[in-house]
Amino acid sequence: MSLPAEPELPDSMFVEDPAVVVKEIAVMTRMGAGSRRNESKSLAEALAQFRPLRWMQPPATLEGGDVLRIGSALYVGLSARTNLEGITQLATALAPFGYSVRPVEVRGCLHLKSACCYAGDQAILANGDWIDTSLFDGLRVVNVPREEPRAANVLAIDETVVVPAAFPATMELLRRLGREVRTLDISELMKAEAGLTCSSILL
Repeated sequence: MSLPAEPELPDSMFVEDPAVVVKEIAVMTRMGAGSRRNESKSLAEALAQFRPLRWMQPPATLEGGDVLRIGSALYVGLSARTNLEGITQLATALAPFGYSVRPVEVRGCLHLKSACCYAGDQAILANGDWIDTSLFDGLRVVNVPREEPRAANVLAIDETVVVPAAFPATMELLRRLGREVRTLDISELMKAEAGLTCSSILL
């Protein structure tokens, strides 16, 4: 489904940030950017059709772009937008459903998923300059090409990985890993450090 435009909230198209959605519930986050917190209302109304809602409380801050889920494990970036209290509240909300939450320090970029994303088949596509990839124990870490440091934000859906059209070396890397690759031109969104995961929530 698509939500109506909110012209007074220009960042509201980045629907990933106000919510963390798992099979059982949707956790409405308290975004680190105070100017964006009004975005949660319309998104919560939409998500309430599909999941029971839980709400984070101050002083927690957390943005969905900092949350990388692989099965029942959620890696959460400790970043300029997500604090330790936010990570703790997320862990508390998800623990009854069997999820584990693991903090990851983020450096050099806005969100964790600017630095790494799941590429399918137990592989993480990552920029190791921005995170400590040794935290992904048991997973295969695939480094982005040095000439494409911002290419780690990809969107994996089943066997297909959607990659920004600006990153041909990363596309070829993923093809060599056996992935079906599709491309999308998001050059305008990338001017705001946005990636492919930012504008969607997978239910």
